[in-house]
Amino acid sequence: MFGRIQNIDNRVLDNISRIHKPALNRIMITASRAGNAGLIWWAICLPFLINPSWRATAANFIFGLAWAHLMGEIIIKHIVKRVRPCHSLDDDEQLIDRPRFYSFPSGHTTASFAMVGVALLRCRLVTFMPILALALLIAFSRIYLRVHYLTDVIAGMILGLTCGICSVLIFNTVVPIWFPGVL
Repeated sequence: MFGRIQNIDNRVLDNISRIHKPALNRIMITASRAGNAGLIWWAICLPFLINPSWRATAANFIFGLAWAHLMGEIIIKHIVKRVRPCHSLDDDEQLIDRPRFYSFPSGHTTASFAMVGVALLRCRLVTFMPILALALLIAFSRIYLRVHYLTDVIAGMILGLTCGICSVLIFNTVVPIWFPGVL
């Protein structure tokens, strides 16, 4: 079974490598870099932190990101220890620096979809849709740049959504008990 999944992952990478073009490479590199260390997501949290009526949502975003990071980057990656696809590429084929850590699940995607999960339950559609679009772009960029397999990204989507949605449920249960009047 794992052999079949790996074959599908490899075929997806091969097919996506056929659409590489200089302009698209620049877009994907920029999208991927925006997700480095969750920078774009922390930047998106700032306006929520500044506006007093949105602070609970900002805190929930931060909680969701922290939980997703703990689960994906600190726990799951070090259990699975999947080698990245870029480690089998020649240096001239690699569009960005090879990441240091393991591949499964995609940390960029996990963080992105933790934000999507929180936004889905806490934000209006006008806020949710750009967050979803950016998350999808970042997730695709990780496959495009050959630093993740499709299954790494799918797992990141599932893990991130789960962490984001569960963080809202926990946040809505715990915060009113510990901090009455905040929500």
